[in-house]
Amino acid sequence: MLKDITLGQFYPVDSFVHRLDPRIKIILTFAFIVGVFLGGTLWAYIPVIAFIYLAAKAAHLPIKMLLKGLKPLRFILIFTFVLNLFFSGGDTVLVKLWFIVISKEGLMTAIRFSARLVFLVTGASLLTLTTSPVVLTDGLERLLSPLRKIGFPAHELAMMMTIALRFIPTLLEEADKIMKAQMARGADFESGNIMQRAKAMIPLLVPLFVSAFRRAGDLAMAMEARCYHGGEGRTRMRVLKITKNDWIAVAVVAAMIVLTSLL
Repeated sequence: MLKDITLGQFYPVDSFVHRLDPRIKIILTFAFIVGVFLGGTLWAYIPVIAFIYLAAKAAHLPIKMLLKGLKPLRFILIFTFVLNLFFSGGDTVLVKLWFIVISKEGLMTAIRFSARLVFLVTGASLLTLTTSPVVLTDGLERLLSPLRKIGFPAHELAMMMTIALRFIPTLLEEADKIMKAQMARGADFESGNIMQRAKAMIPLLVPLFVSAFRRAGDLAMAMEARCYHGGEGRTRMRVLKITKNDWIAVAVVAAMIVLTSLL
């Protein structure tokens, strides 16, 4: 299950989406999230689904890779669906069995909130899969650079966010190795109820935190050995420049948001 998480991973291919300016991709990701929440009906999610499909095709990303990233969230999706299904009131009753009441409005709310969660994860995965950590850092720093006038540490914040995203796959791989090593020694992570599984994960978390702190220390020492002093006096090999393709992407996302709000 740990290998199914796609958030933070980078899929290195040459595509239309990969070549877009990282600043535009970050802004469009937030615009996509806003557009998802503008939809009030299920019909409004048709343009969202079409946009995700076209973006994945334009980025040469396998659809299975995006869907695989939803697998670790299946329990959250089920919990969100059930919670909204049984606890959202409505006038049109579909099923009434003792204290269990399922209404049409509750069913629509459950589908809508579950779909929003799926779209949010997919949109964030599209950003990280098509943008390398170095380019993502440059984009975040350039977007936050106007805040430097009020003393905001734009470069440091962008660096921390990108390193956090970059180390998600590394920590997941480390967790998978520790889990397999403990299973080889007789540990059981799959049987029992939810509480028993949660208690079984405690021996996994301790070595994982130790490994994470060790990696953080090694990274800090490596950056200091290379005379890293933040963004002061730093030059870039690649200068960010907005092109015609970026404006095409903006127009496509704008059209998706308009269609979503109208349906």
